[in-house]
Amino acid sequence: MKALIYFADPMCSWCWGFTPQIQKLGAYFSERLPIGLVMGGLRAGTSEPVDAKMKDYLRSAWTSVAERSGQPFDFSFLDRDGFVYDTEPACRAVVTIRDLAPENALTFFTSIQRAFYADGFDPTATDTLADLAVAAGVARDDFIAAFEGVPMALKTAEDFQLGQRIGVRGFPTLVASDENGLRLVSSGYREVEDLVPLLETWLGDAV
Repeated sequence: MKALIYFADPMCSWCWGFTPQIQKLGAYFSERLPIGLVMGGLRAGTSEPVDAKMKDYLRSAWTSVAERSGQPFDFSFLDRDGFVYDTEPACRAVVTIRDLAPENALTFFTSIQRAFYADGFDPTATDTLADLAVAAGVARDDFIAAFEGVPMALKTAEDFQLGQRIGVRGFPTLVASDENGLRLVSSGYREVEDLVPLLETWLGDAV
């Protein structure tokens, strides 16, 4: 069965910029091309708080993404001190929802992005992630129990390892999967108008 694998991280600003494009892609292909979601682990395990240099880098990167994609950003988030930009909890939350309510995984992924980039919530906080899980239709206690368990940590690590094993070097990355294996479709931000012809050709539907 042919499928599109989306390698991404909910705390990757270019993935937030790419969100309207992946949504359009999903709407265009609908059931013809299922989209699977694999977490990237952009800065998984980071323990150092964001310093002034990193804040300047993030401010510049977010500005570039906003200008290119039109996506909203709450830059005031960068004014807070002591924030640790560890993307593992947010990735693990997506893996948890993917396990408990797979049909809601991509929507939940997007809700973390919006909460962080547009609304200024802390996506490393369990309470934030649990609130979003409830909005995605998963009971709070069920989410927290699974999220904090060893199996989800292991599944999240497996996501990271998959990307590393097949050579994913950045996010967002799209990989096509079929009976012949995996092939890179795109790496980095691209418009849906550029991606559709590539995928139509791969699906064998090109006119």
